Amino acid sequence: MIPLRDDNPSQRLPVVTYALIAANVAAFLYEQSLGPGMRPLFVHWGVVPYRVIASLVGDGSLTAQMTTVFTSLFLHAGWLHLIGNLWYLWIFGDNVEDRLGHIAFLAFYLASGVIAAIMHAALVADSVVPTVGASGAIAGVLGAYAFAFPRAKVLTLVPLIVFFKVVSLPAMFVLGLWFVFQFISGALSTSSGGGVAWGAHIAGFMFGFAMMAILARRRADRPNDVTMLP
Repeated sequence: MIPLRDDNPSQRLPVVTYALIAANVAAFLYEQSLGPGMRPLFVHWGVVPYRVIASLVGDGSLTAQMTTVFTSLFLHAGWLHLIGNLWYLWIFGDNVEDRLGHIAFLAFYLASGVIAAIMHAALVADSVVPTVGASGAIAGVLGAYAFAFPRAKVLTLVPLIVFFKVVSLPAMFVLGLWFVFQFISGALSTSSGGGVAWGAHIAGFMFGFAMMAILARRRADRPNDVTMLP
């Protein structure tokens, strides 16, 4: 299934979502300009699980490796990788940004990416294959959207054997099915290095869902009325 758009207009211009999309596109165009130099760029600025885990136990620079956790969020391995990630961010990011506010959304997006990257590194701790992409951060956005707007309708392209049909489906169904697919793919994967970081997707989604639930609970606990004292 491919989501095309949601029927859930935001109230504010999603400037952070647009800025993140622009930053990812700019970084990708820079990668393409390097030609053969793109591989060393990934090795230096991507997440290398072995180095990240080693730095966490005191073997290597923790600051340097945590920097790669952030920089890896703006690097992509190809056009399909870039477009796939940014398509989901374009559809679902504006509403999450609208709900959280601009600054909080940026912090949430980066935190989701960090959590996802560290989980991926922990799952393949011996791997020296660099991992790049915004998938973990965007998975956090999807998790947050699933909690905050479960009944929002998502216009979705659904394959039906030999043809496609466009149907309107609840966001919880579309994103829940996405999560189940990530979970099954991760369980069946025998990769110990490169490829798709399924664990990062799952961790990002769960983090986003949980954080939005916590924020909603805190908002519900606040008093609705304030008595002004003389």
